[in-house]
Amino acid sequence: MKVVAAYLLAVLGGNASPSAGDLKDIIGCVGAEADEDRIELLLTQIKGKDITEVIAAGREKLASVPAGGGAVAMAASAAGGSGATAAPAAVESKKEEKVEEKEESDDDMGFSLFD
Repeated sequence: MKVVAAYLLAVLGGNASPSAGDLKDIIGCVGAEADEDRIELLLTQIKGKDITEVIAAGREKLASVPAGGGAVAMAASAAGGSGATAAPAAVESKKEEKVEEKEESDDDMGFSLFD
C-alpha cells in the first residue's frame, strides 16, 4: 500500500511518471523502508498507462464487490416465516453494539497514538 500511496503522491505532485528513485525518496522521507521488488512490480504494471484510467478501472471492479447487508438478509431468509420480525431485531442489536463500542473507545481520553 505504501508503494501505491507514494506513486499517487508523486503523480499529485506533478510527476506524471515517477521513477523507482522517486518512490524510494517519498517512502524514505517518512522513515519507512522501501521494498524494491514491490516498487518494480508496480512500475512494470502501470508503465504506459494513465493513472486516472487505472483508478476508473479499479472503481468499476470494486462496484461488483458486495458491500454489507448480506448477513441480515441471510438471517431473515433462514428464519423462514418469522424472518420479517427477526431482521429488525438484528439491525437494532447492531446499533446497540456500535454505541457500546464508541463508549469503550472513549476510555483512553487524553492519550493519542501520535503523542
